[in-house]
Amino acid sequence: MLTFSKRYLELEKAAHRGTGGICAENRHLGFVPAFMDTDTGKVFPSTFADGRPSPFHMLDGLPDDLVVARDRQGRPSQVVGTIISGFTLDNRFFTREQAAVQVSRAANVFAH
Repeated sequence: MLTFSKRYLELEKAAHRGTGGICAENRHLGFVPAFMDTDTGKVFPSTFADGRPSPFHMLDGLPDDLVVARDRQGRPSQVVGTIISGFTLDNRFFTREQAAVQVSRAANVFAH
């Protein structure tokens, strides 16, 4: 079974650094970190375990039925492989790549 892990999140962040596809580079435009289940299309905001919005991607707030493995502290370490990370903006989900395009467009608008 394929899974989506904390480690994968770290690798994604490194791969998208400098593109606008990470929280620190798109938050100023209103993007909010989120996850989407590609099987159901359901979007989940990234939250702390207690439900408070998280300023970055973390697995802690995802529903238990998506969690495949937990670490020694009981925090989700792997979720089902149909989960992808991205962002919401104006009630719409954006993949990291789509968010990066929007950041690039905004930068071009401000540059002219």
